[in-house]
Amino acid sequence: MLEECRLCGSSDLALWVTDGRHRDLNYYRCMKCGLWNYDLSLGLDQTQYTHTYVSPDDAGYKSNVHNAATWAYLSKRLPVPGRLFDIGCGNGSLMVFAREGGWEVRGLELSADMAARVRAVSQLDVQAGSFPDAEVPRDQSYDVVVLRHVLEHLPDSIGAMRRINAMLKPGGHALLEFPNTGSASYRYKRWLKNRGLNNSKYAEDWRPGHCNEFCREAFEYLLSRTGFELVDWGTYSNSPLANAVYRIFPIGSNARALVRKGVP
Repeated sequence: MLEECRLCGSSDLALWVTDGRHRDLNYYRCMKCGLWNYDLSLGLDQTQYTHTYVSPDDAGYKSNVHNAATWAYLSKRLPVPGRLFDIGCGNGSLMVFAREGGWEVRGLELSADMAARVRAVSQLDVQAGSFPDAEVPRDQSYDVVVLRHVLEHLPDSIGAMRRINAMLKPGGHALLEFPNTGSASYRYKRWLKNRGLNNSKYAEDWRPGHCNEFCREAFEYLLSRTGFELVDWGTYSNSPLANAVYRIFPIGSNARALVRKGVP
């Protein structure tokens, strides 16, 4: 059993989700800060999130569609071009949008093969490596750092956000997107999994890739520990109709948060 929360250090943990084919992969909810902590001793698999390269020009590709929505959000709120760093940049489509908007862009991608394709095809400055361990040049600072569905994969959320803080210029912003455990769908999935009703889809050896799962409460606690202030919080899904509802009631399955660098 997990002994303390990886975010706040509290030992007040409750077994919250039993995942996997045999319901033996456990998430514990911290009753102090709200974080869902996966028990990492049970195994972790990040390779399941490695995708085959698809061109940023493919307008129907799911990731490109999502990045177009992210860029629409970001460019509306930060219209003046600057320097952008995309962590977990995938095929680089968000960087392509930003470059076309006049931004200077760089990126980091876990897959060395994907990073090489992006460099060759899109002529983008992308290095391969895992965050926050990768050696991002320290002589450069950024106006915006983007993490699209990366935060939940990082065991040390506090260390990652402090590293991002150090990468940003004074008053710079970070844009983060991640699953929202406060959503209606997450509550429903938890109910199913804890009753063994949604687990047969998993292979015998399947392991999660999400280390930490955030609700708004847990995310705001993370910001308070790492020198950021929350500028904007919203939730979204892949359905335009649902998004119309989520603009009023923020219960969507994914969170989108714009934060600003303060005092670390």
